[in-house]
Amino acid sequence: MSKPTDPAYHWNGADLDLDAYLARIDFDGERAATVRTLRDLVRAHTTAIPFENLEIILGRSIPLDLASLQDKIVRRRRGGYCYENVGLFAAALERLGFGVTGLSGRVSMGAGAGLRPATHALLRVTTTDDDRVWLCDVGFGAGPLAPFELSSETGEFAAGEWKFRLERTRGELDSELWVLHQYGRDGWIDRHSFTLNPQYRIDYAVGNHFVSTSPRSPFTTRPYVQRFLPDAHHVLDGTTFVTEYPDGTSDTRELEPAELPKILAEVFDIDLTEDDAAALAEARWARD
Repeated sequence: MSKPTDPAYHWNGADLDLDAYLARIDFDGERAATVRTLRDLVRAHTTAIPFENLEIILGRSIPLDLASLQDKIVRRRRGGYCYENVGLFAAALERLGFGVTGLSGRVSMGAGAGLRPATHALLRVTTTDDDRVWLCDVGFGAGPLAPFELSSETGEFAAGEWKFRLERTRGELDSELWVLHQYGRDGWIDRHSFTLNPQYRIDYAVGNHFVSTSPRSPFTTRPYVQRFLPDAHHVLDGTTFVTEYPDGTSDTRELEPAELPKILAEVFDIDLTEDDAAALAEARWARD
């Protein structure tokens, strides 16, 4: 059966400034659709580009067209949340010759996946040198730092020092359901679940509208920023600053709103304009 011809199924990889993107994530490896390159790209993207929702808090929309993603994440060296990260990463993979299919997941974080809509974007990826199928989750903000195999042989796996566990189970109507667990300060928790139903870019546009505008979305109420590194996971949740470590320990401190721009620059590599920094420090979001 031929692949869909609807352009929304594809990722506009031909329009990507590949050199600029690879420089943004400090990647200088082989430009080939191989497992090794995929591993290197996932690690580079995940560690270089922070997860952040600051545009929403500053009263702006979140466009997902490739030109906007390149301008924000590559040229202005900002971050983004799952839809933004995945859209840019998918374009790069497509440009390099990987097989790329969008997937959607329900974030649970131990609360039960059925309580939340499927608004997390991730990718199913194939290479040209291997028959295995890989999952790339570069948009969650908390790793993994490597692609992980989608296989019936599920179980615990490590990505660097960080521990994860993939479970294959059955959902409603006896449908196949995959659950990713992560080890952290609360021990093992179910992080999100997903199916293998292909997602078009228009599906992501619908989810993006909900998470960027709905009062029920966790991203419309306060700044939420993450930076995931081999030895530390930094999280800014409102004015709470947490650093988690692979062994499950963590450090937490409360910040004053005026400290946020400095922390964003020094820890998360996000340099805001003077106007945006002042608006964030005023913390209108905390009073709404």
